Amino acid sequence: MATAEKKIVKEISEWFESNRRDLPWRNTTDPYIIWVSEIILQQTRVDQGLPYFNRFIKKFPDVKSLASAHEDQVLRLWQGLGYYSRARNMHRCAVKIVQIHHGKMPSVHSELLKLPGIGPYTAAAVSSISAGEPLPVIDGNVFRVLSRVFGIDTPVNSGSAKKIFNDKAAVLMQEAVKKKIFPGDYNQAIMEFGALQCVPANPDCQRCPVSSMCSARASGTQDLLPVKLPKAPKKERFINYLILKYGNKVWMKKRQPGDVWEGLFDFLETETKTASGNMVLVKKFQKLTGTRPGIRLIHSLKHILTHQKLYIRFFITELTALPDKKFLANGTFVTLQRAFRLPKPVFLDGVLRKLKEK
Repeated sequence: MATAEKKIVKEISEWFESNRRDLPWRNTTDPYIIWVSEIILQQTRVDQGLPYFNRFIKKFPDVKSLASAHEDQVLRLWQGLGYYSRARNMHRCAVKIVQIHHGKMPSVHSELLKLPGIGPYTAAAVSSISAGEPLPVIDGNVFRVLSRVFGIDTPVNSGSAKKIFNDKAAVLMQEAVKKKIFPGDYNQAIMEFGALQCVPANPDCQRCPVSSMCSARASGTQDLLPVKLPKAPKKERFINYLILKYGNKVWMKKRQPGDVWEGLFDFLETETKTASGNMVLVKKFQKLTGTRPGIRLIHSLKHILTHQKLYIRFFITELTALPDKKFLANGTFVTLQRAFRLPKPVFLDGVLRKLKEK
């Protein structure tokens, strides 16, 4: 097996030299740039994440500029990428780096792990690429390559998978080091190999440089690996928004911790167990605002998150007088122009455009 592992490392590394994409974070060893790219690309495809990366680095070219920004600025720039906790954690991490490292992003694995929002995967990626620490990284692409090549049928999302895959990845990294392959280059090579060659569906095994050593190719199980335990059914939620319009302004609030879209702005909201009728909603909104609004449905949509399926409806009411001060304290009236600039769930842009067109 040692001979096979040596050849696998050699073939994947040579494949990478010929097939690597020219991406901006591959032209630097700056740990900050690498860190930003790794966070953006978690749960995000490269083609989707690249424009965000470019805008993010243009706005925040270093740790100090990110740390000095308001969280709302960071979230607004992140809008549309989802998993907003990534952006909040990046901002908190940048503040901490300024406090304890004087604005210089560390590149040592042990120091990176001390920072908020940086776990073993990100620390290994940043330290291997920026400083050459021989630590393997395992993302979804690497799981797929290892599972197929070595015939590992342990579900990748099971409790026992972490050690099995980490051990195998560590052996391959050791072989890379023996061959004097820079650890960061090898990590990027195997991730790129999974992204472009050993793809999830219908991989081109005939042109694969490791097909002769691939267990899945030999057994015809490419489409069965990696194995994943079935996910729990998505929770269904019914969310009803009321847009309070007063002149050319709309009322918006900042979402609190403990639910989706923490820290983003949205409208007055009430949740129901089913798609309730208007009279039920009028009573709920009356309780929230202290007034009995006349409501009109203007939009509805279904929004899918990782663990939730959201059915969202938007109602509007035209106010002739302001609600009481106690209610107003929970949010603020803003112009439509200001609303567009606030960080918010991306689907709210479409609703705001509808209001602007009226």
